[in-house]
Amino acid sequence: MGVFPTGVTVVAFRGEDEGPFGLTVNSFTSVSLDPPLVLVCIDRASSSHDALVTASVFTVSILGAHQQDMARRFAFEPAGARFRDEEWRTEAGGALVPQGAAAWVMCDLQAVHEGGDHSILVGRVRSMGVGDDEALVFYRGRYGTVS
Repeated sequence: MGVFPTGVTVVAFRGEDEGPFGLTVNSFTSVSLDPPLVLVCIDRASSSHDALVTASVFTVSILGAHQQDMARRFAFEPAGARFRDEEWRTEAGGALVPQGAAAWVMCDLQAVHEGGDHSILVGRVRSMGVGDDEALVFYRGRYGTVS
């Protein structure tokens, strides 16, 4: 699957009575326009998995071309260290969005399905926004951009 270029996103959410959670995700796509639905696939072995599948709201931020370090940190560092050294803003409805994101989509969790060793989360789009930066992409183990 490494020869299929993908976008790079960070899925962020607030756990119940806890700080923010987040993880890098490249399995993200639009499912439906009416109603507006998207999906993300999360490895069940992820330290954020259980909190995410019980969250009522999550935000998918499409990372900007300059955010490779963030993509790596949210993929490999311990959950507690992921939000350090990053500027985040809270958008309408409480969406957690990193400064410089190319775009973001805030969703209400609508369904969770099993998909092998991953969970497939379907979110109903509540709000969204677009920035000015080019998007970060991942292809054959390397980061790049699309203009």
